[in-house]
Amino acid sequence: MAVEPASPITTRTIGPGAFSGTALRGDFPVFDAPTRQGKRLVYLDAAASSPKPRAVIEALADAYAHHYANVHRGIYELSEDATARFEGARRRVAGFIGAPSEREIVFVRNATEAINLVAYSWGRTNLSPGDRLLTTQLEHHANIVPWQQLTAEVGATLEYVAITDDGRLDMDDLAAKLANGPKLLALAQVSNALGTINPVAEITEMAHRAGALVLVDAAQSAPHMPIDVRQIGCDFLALSGHKMLGPSGIGILWGRRELLDAMPPFMTGGSMIIRVTLEGAEFNEVPYRFEAGTPAIAEAIGLGAAIDYLDALGMDNVREHERLLFERAWAALGEIPGVRRLGPDDPDTHAGVISFVLDGIHPHDVATVFDHEGVAVRAGHHCAMPVMTRYDLPATTRASFYLYNDTDDVDALTDAVRATQQVFGG
Repeated sequence: MAVEPASPITTRTIGPGAFSGTALRGDFPVFDAPTRQGKRLVYLDAAASSPKPRAVIEALADAYAHHYANVHRGIYELSEDATARFEGARRRVAGFIGAPSEREIVFVRNATEAINLVAYSWGRTNLSPGDRLLTTQLEHHANIVPWQQLTAEVGATLEYVAITDDGRLDMDDLAAKLANGPKLLALAQVSNALGTINPVAEITEMAHRAGALVLVDAAQSAPHMPIDVRQIGCDFLALSGHKMLGPSGIGILWGRRELLDAMPPFMTGGSMIIRVTLEGAEFNEVPYRFEAGTPAIAEAIGLGAAIDYLDALGMDNVREHERLLFERAWAALGEIPGVRRLGPDDPDTHAGVISFVLDGIHPHDVATVFDHEGVAVRAGHHCAMPVMTRYDLPATTRASFYLYNDTDDVDALTDAVRATQQVFGG
């Protein structure tokens, strides 16, 4: 079988164990050209999706150009080479999140599909009328709607943990709702709307004592901080590749092996079977049971390259870099009259995501002026309408940082705020 190659890494590290966001921009082609207004692009929308470094783009192109064939099927050299690279990416993911085995890593399209897989396969097998399921008011719609659909279908009850005024989960409310005996607690490690970092290890321990399994939505945490499923103690974890420098169309469900083994397929067809007769089918083992049809082969290889890039930097360093940017941006925005910041002010419990509102200016107008300044931010409800309802807001402006950002981007953010206020007579 072909030897799995190492992905090329061009990361510009500055000093031992540290890096410069300004220097790292050279690894990202999107920053090579100015915006249509002739400005330097200041990309502050990593919470939606991240730009791709050359190492990932080249790995994806190389996979399609020189190493592409269908996997797990051919007994010829090219297919075996593609299979080795595809399964090598699975091993990279397992190492990245501290999974005990790569056989617990299921390739899906994104975190949304991973959550739906659990809702469909585990949920419809294990929930009965009268059972309870628990999530929070802090969630992305992808961690709310699947559970709404599931509980409505099986006759179970869905409850939500409340949010405090400063954007944290109400731990007393969590304890009270866990006392009701839910079968599963599904929550995000980091809020995409507020940037709140939830203490998922502590919460998982609470949930397990109450007899509940725990699903962690790591779409906003895996790109930005170290993840170890054994340290967290959760039972399922979902993430999206496109938010962590990887291609779109590839994501991960991790689950404890004994749980995955007991779950029926999410979809059926090719690859996920061992034997098919006219009378029925025998399903494949985990993880292939959940990977029906031809998978996203090149995209998985690209995700492996993204993990190599992040590993070269060190996720502790990524987290510390973003923590410093958050502290600077939070303080700078707080000095501008007419800016309301949402979420915790403690950098230990706030990721590099800042949602804010400018008095008297709709977030869509804010984002439009920002765009003219070369600053890309997100405006809207961020697929978290219950969060907006909690704070009686139609929308917020959201700036989200990543490893290629630096203090000059923070300055560009605050300059854009002042420019917007000037445009609207603030």
